[in-house]
This record gives sequence, C-alpha cells and structure tokens, in this order.
Amino acid sequence: MLKNIPPLLTPDALHALASMGHGDDVAIVDANFPAARVAQQSGARLVQLAGTSAPQVLNAVLQLLPLDDFVPDAAWTMQVVGNATAIPAPVAEFASALAQAGERPAVSLERFDFYERAQSAYLILQTGEQRKYGNIVLRKGVIASDDE
Repeated sequence: MLKNIPPLLTPDALHALASMGHGDDVAIVDANFPAARVAQQSGARLVQLAGTSAPQVLNAVLQLLPLDDFVPDAAWTMQVVGNATAIPAPVAEFASALAQAGERPAVSLERFDFYERAQSAYLILQTGEQRKYGNIVLRKGVIASDDE
C-alpha cells in the first residue's frame, strides 16, 4: 500500500500510467467496450479494473496524470448513437471530474471515431462500468519541474 495513491489503481495500472510519455493516450472504458480486441489489434496495454466505475477511474487517473495543454483537445467521449446531443450520466460525471481537476472539457466523438481514437491509445483501462457510454480517452501532458 502506498500513500496518496488511489487504491483502485492496481500495480499494473500504475506501471502502465508511469510508462506513458507526453502525447500518449489512455482509454478508460466500460465493461461493454471491446477492449481485448482493440488492445490485441493495436498493441495497446490492457489493464482490467473490474470492480470500479469509469468515473472512479477517471478521478483516480486525474490525480496522477496531467492532460496535454499543447493541443486543442486532450479528452474525448463517445456520442450517444442516434442522439449526438444527449449527455449520459457517465459523461456528465466525466465533465464534472475534468472541471474539478482544472482540465478542459472533453470533446464528443461519433462512436466509430471514438473507437478509432481508442485504437491509438497506449493504455486501455477497462472498468466494471455497466452504464452505456462510460468511455473516455485522455492525452497525457507534461510533468515539469521548471518554473515556466
């Protein structure tokens, strides 16, 4: 057990997050997401966090990982099929978590555009989230010790 580390992040998840570099993406996905297939096809690392919800994992990741502020967008969610303006409960919770962490809002992507973005992720964290649309991709930023 470590101090100040969210306990729901397993050693595998922590190692994968620590291995990410600036500009790498992490996909936090729900239990229905085809994570194993996407990881196999893309070569992404897959870590299962079955007893967690997607918003819980997002909150934990945001405690450790800054989002990229060198690009226009650094977070993406999946649109509701047939209703691009709908905001499912997990997406509303993602928006709240991003705001509380001082990050910019996520951009909503059409379902297959979201899958394509997730295929380029370095890491896929598959949660036990059972609500639909509990998926978000984050682009890692820079951790710097300079005074800029």
